[in-house]
Amino acid sequence: MTKLDPAILDGLLEYDTPTICNAIEEMEVRDPVDGYMGWDVRCMYPEMGRMVGYAVTATGRSTVPGSPQKGDGFPQWFELVEKSPKPAVLVLKDVGPDRYRSAHCGDVMVTISLALGAIGLVTDGGVRDFETVRELGFRYFASGLVAAHGTPEIVQAGLDVTISGTLVRTGDIIHADVNGVAVLPTEHCAEILERCPGVLEIEERRRALANSPGFKAADLRNMP
Repeated sequence: MTKLDPAILDGLLEYDTPTICNAIEEMEVRDPVDGYMGWDVRCMYPEMGRMVGYAVTATGRSTVPGSPQKGDGFPQWFELVEKSPKPAVLVLKDVGPDRYRSAHCGDVMVTISLALGAIGLVTDGGVRDFETVRELGFRYFASGLVAAHGTPEIVQAGLDVTISGTLVRTGDIIHADVNGVAVLPTEHCAEILERCPGVLEIEERRRALANSPGFKAADLRNMP
């Protein structure tokens, strides 16, 4: 797993996720429709600001009828979190029979995750203990809230997962804020950071043109 210079992660935190995505589009290292999640994975705590960290992936389920499974999935996942560069971000793909009733994280799991160096969770399933988790300062990016935990189980840890149409691998950089979640190619993060000021400059020039006296639609043909 590649560990970046901490200054790069700190620099990425200075920009919102849309700006980061625009910078990646300029680089043409992937298709413009790849690398970002949809509105079904939303920021639960907008007031906490941006999140940047290393993905630690797993698949899980909590809606299989019967007693909860007592396998070693959770210990394996948390061991990967412990070994991961920091800060770590839990990334969980729901593979249960009823995603809309799943609940993959609460305040106990958050307390463990924080102790091991994780700062947030990204999942296409549900979460719970909203108020106590907010007090702990842990970030949730999820589909919604569910009261009961059902039959929680980690099926497999450390594998590639696809969440909201987006591939995530353990070690990928997650950049997320109130706008949504993006996955950054680790090997390009330094260049992404270098391009962000230029992205903002172009946007400012476009706003200035639109706000200039006598602006007309025809002027868009000359917009940078």
